[in-house]
Amino acid sequence: MVIQYPAHMFGLPILFLLILIQVSSCTIKVTGYIGQDVTLPCAYDAQSNGVLSFCWGLGRVPRSKCADTILSSEYGEVTYRESSRYQLLSQVEQGNVSLTILNAQRSDAGIYGCRVEIPGLFNDQKSNINLIMEEERVISHEMEATDATVTTPQSPTSPMNLVNDEHSKYVRSSQGNFKAFLGEENIGRIAAIFLFTIILILILIFRRNVLMRRTKPLQLHTCTVVENMYDTIPMAK
Repeated sequence: MVIQYPAHMFGLPILFLLILIQVSSCTIKVTGYIGQDVTLPCAYDAQSNGVLSFCWGLGRVPRSKCADTILSSEYGEVTYRESSRYQLLSQVEQGNVSLTILNAQRSDAGIYGCRVEIPGLFNDQKSNINLIMEEERVISHEMEATDATVTTPQSPTSPMNLVNDEHSKYVRSSQGNFKAFLGEENIGRIAAIFLFTIILILILIFRRNVLMRRTKPLQLHTCTVVENMYDTIPMAK
């Protein structure tokens, strides 16, 4: 028996996928100061996926590629850079693809999008960073004098310390992405997806029960006709 569903129900999985794509992105707020360098965080798990292609653009990450691309890289090699002010100063081979804007100005404020092309259907990692530019903080002369008199002993830098520092930066960046993902907007989307899935399952179950009820009387009628046909056949003596 082939169950046929109404045509309008075939659009429900497409709507579900579109909502899921929107949930897979997150928004991070970064504050920069005019005249200083500012770094926009973006990282992925390079140990599991290897070196991947990625891009940075102005505006939120669209459904494919980046909007108004300012920098793109393919498997560790930069293929496009709109300005020399856009630099990758982190360890790209280890999955840290954060974008550094040199000598940031007030005009650099806005939304930036980072897309990491992870193999698979709808697997791309998308991060939206809201850059807010402020005036450079002014430190009083008394604070400068106090800072000059205080000396803090520093331990010698070793390769192991550098690795630990980079790992800590990556962990903090990942935690920030996760906290941003759990924002009110994304929680609402997750709840909507969960509710939509429950409703879709209930609709499918209801449709299946209705169709099964319709087919049972037809089967009983067929069996009755067959029995009557055998009753009318004369028995050979």
